[in-house]
Amino acid sequence: MSSPEQDVRSENASSPGGLYVTGYDEIRMLVVDDNPVDRTFVAGLLAKNNRGNLQFATVESGEAALARIEEFRPDVVLTDMQMPGIDGLELVERIREQYPLIPAVLMTAFGSEELAITALQRGAASYVPKRNLATSLMETLGKVLAAAHHDRQQARLGQCWSQTEFHFVLDNDVQLITAVTSHVQHYLKQFRHLDDSQLLRVGIALDEAIRNAMHHGNLELSSSLKETDGDRYFEEAARRRTIAPYQSRRVFFTARELGDESHYIVRDEGPGFDVARVNYDPEDVEQLTRPSGRGLFLIRTFMDDVRFNEHGNEITMVFRRLGTAGRREFASAGE
Repeated sequence: MSSPEQDVRSENASSPGGLYVTGYDEIRMLVVDDNPVDRTFVAGLLAKNNRGNLQFATVESGEAALARIEEFRPDVVLTDMQMPGIDGLELVERIREQYPLIPAVLMTAFGSEELAITALQRGAASYVPKRNLATSLMETLGKVLAAAHHDRQQARLGQCWSQTEFHFVLDNDVQLITAVTSHVQHYLKQFRHLDDSQLLRVGIALDEAIRNAMHHGNLELSSSLKETDGDRYFEEAARRRTIAPYQSRRVFFTARELGDESHYIVRDEGPGFDVARVNYDPEDVEQLTRPSGRGLFLIRTFMDDVRFNEHGNEITMVFRRLGTAGRREFASAGE
């Protein structure tokens, strides 16, 4: 029969080892295992390594763990993989959804390494084979807690954040486009927490805008040439990059992150174009198959607001991160 859950604090300050992690005056740990022998073993291991700064509770099921987390507010959850009801894999997912700043570490039995990999992919912070608990548990917990402290500090810092701004001056080299868009996507994922679909939309829009600025703006290449002879189009792009007046022209890119909005400005040094002639029909999906106008169609589909300056050599794109699904606002210069 399983023993009831318990809170344990050791006063054995003279025991070897210990768990010291920068940023924690006290460490709270929740141990989840349906096997009373294993729970007792882990509790004894933690007590042995306690220097007075560790408080932990043990529970016997995933259901009990979710109920206990709200009250106990652990810094880390140490859970068995295979349990009846809510198993370790589901518990990891639930914790990630409900308490994203609380890391979960798995204890795996022999032969469950593949399941451990799956759990890591679904949000577990780390895992320790049960046969290695005595030698590896404290080191693993120390690393996980240190990383969790960093994440919490970043979350607190994010609450103080006001705005971020990037500026790039680019040659007319399309290989730079991927570097710039990847830089912006990395920032949005790490600090603004955009999901993969949002990152993809932003990346495509930025790629098209910067590519248009290089080819159609600075190098003054015609879309009609691309439609009739794609090879000739790219050969001419390579040639113009090396001759005046095209070779000295640059693309100026600004990314400005403001609250729940991202503002992206791309300006070229070409002659511009008549923005009044731009025709955008959101229902005309055939634009996706035509070289001419395809880029602007994608930009206006993926961004919430798109504007040109009066000269037609600068585009401003706004991407709203919250509460804007299905809303698209498009404005031309002067609106």
